[in-house]
Amino acid sequence: MTTTAQPQPLRPRALKPGDLVVIASLSGPLHAEYEPDLEEAVAVLERMGFRVRRAPLLEAGRRHWWSAAAPAEIAGEFNALLRDPEVRAIIAHDGGQTAFGYLDLIDVEAIRSDPKPILGYSDISLLHLVLYAQTGLVGFHSDLATPGLGGHWQTAPAARRAELEGLYATLLTSTAPIGPLPPGPSWECWRAGRTEGHLIGGVLNRIALNQATRYALPLERFDGAVLFWEELGGLASHVWSYLQVLRHAGILDRISGMVVGIPTAIGGLGGSPDGSPTLREIALDALGDRDIPVLGNVEFGHAGPNLPMPVGTRVALDAQRRTLSLLEAAVR
Repeated sequence: MTTTAQPQPLRPRALKPGDLVVIASLSGPLHAEYEPDLEEAVAVLERMGFRVRRAPLLEAGRRHWWSAAAPAEIAGEFNALLRDPEVRAIIAHDGGQTAFGYLDLIDVEAIRSDPKPILGYSDISLLHLVLYAQTGLVGFHSDLATPGLGGHWQTAPAARRAELEGLYATLLTSTAPIGPLPPGPSWECWRAGRTEGHLIGGVLNRIALNQATRYALPLERFDGAVLFWEELGGLASHVWSYLQVLRHAGILDRISGMVVGIPTAIGGLGGSPDGSPTLREIALDALGDRDIPVLGNVEFGHAGPNLPMPVGTRVALDAQRRTLSLLEAAVR
């Protein structure tokens, strides 16, 4: 592992009560049956003290193939939000399969001149990686609006919902470090150790696929990083293959720690009579003799509700004690 100095992250301005948060269709469409969940998400954001508006493409029934609109149209709306000084944060309504189609159309100069929190996971994790690579923007890998704030959050116990609302409000408004994230009972130490480093990660397939584009993160960006990843669907063998891609790319040689999310709908994971591997075994097999701490089954990504993982900020990981602490604020 090398220790190249990392560039300073580009932090958005901290939000204030009454600031405008826009929910936008940055990838998948809004299906009519999820309109009540979207309304719940609006209510959550308003309880945090923000004004909330829907972007025009966030309209039930509007779609283009598997997307809310054609990529150029989504990019046009996204850029308008980035350039609008009234808009102080953008949260994606849902994930999907669209962000790869408009990476080359994003107004990165608007981000550099007025950085804003962009919240979401799944396909949105690709935006976090690309914008971090291009501008240093801190990416708010956190819950989406409709399946997250309006979905998973509503099925959580009341105490957990209150905890999450306070955590997200602090993440967006406070320039003080949050400190330890609230641990869950699922957290497991897969390899003991302690490290500090900046967070990089998202959906595993997006991390691997992005490295095949001209928007790939330079390998130096992974020096000393704490890599976090999760995966939805597919097979256990696919997860193993994506991790092998990261190994061959040299990424696993550079990171100082790993945090793995709860797997969701992955076929062929351990527990079957045929001796299929567990996710822990797959992760450790890919790491080989790289002696870095690994914390598993952490609540971020598709399993939800999401703990925030702000890309580009420093964290302290102690796998044996099962702690993950945010050492820097995500906003300024």
